[in-house]
Amino acid sequence: MIYHVVPLADWAADPGRPYAPASLAEDGFVHCSPDEETTLAVVNAFYRGAPRPLLALALDERRLTARCVWEAADPAPPPGVPGDTLFPHVFGPLDREAVRHEREVRWDGEGRATGLS
Repeated sequence: MIYHVVPLADWAADPGRPYAPASLAEDGFVHCSPDEETTLAVVNAFYRGAPRPLLALALDERRLTARCVWEAADPAPPPGVPGDTLFPHVFGPLDREAVRHEREVRWDGEGRATGLS
């Protein structure tokens, strides 16, 4: 499984179509994370101010029709993630059929992501 973070409202906006976040147009790929722990580090580094609820989509990369390439973070991974961690980048929209389950991000009283429900 690989994980992609998305606000629930964005994910639910057009359920009949593959999901194409802004990063696909901006960066040429959809940012994903290799595991739950790294996903939480990404949320804490980049999504603390994102609209909630916030989901982590667990994707079966074998069910994606777009190419998935594992690459180093550029310029560096988020705090707490080892420098040699590779991140899956999906070079096309996310097929909804590839989503095995949706996990909601849990937060503590200080606004830090602490887990996935």
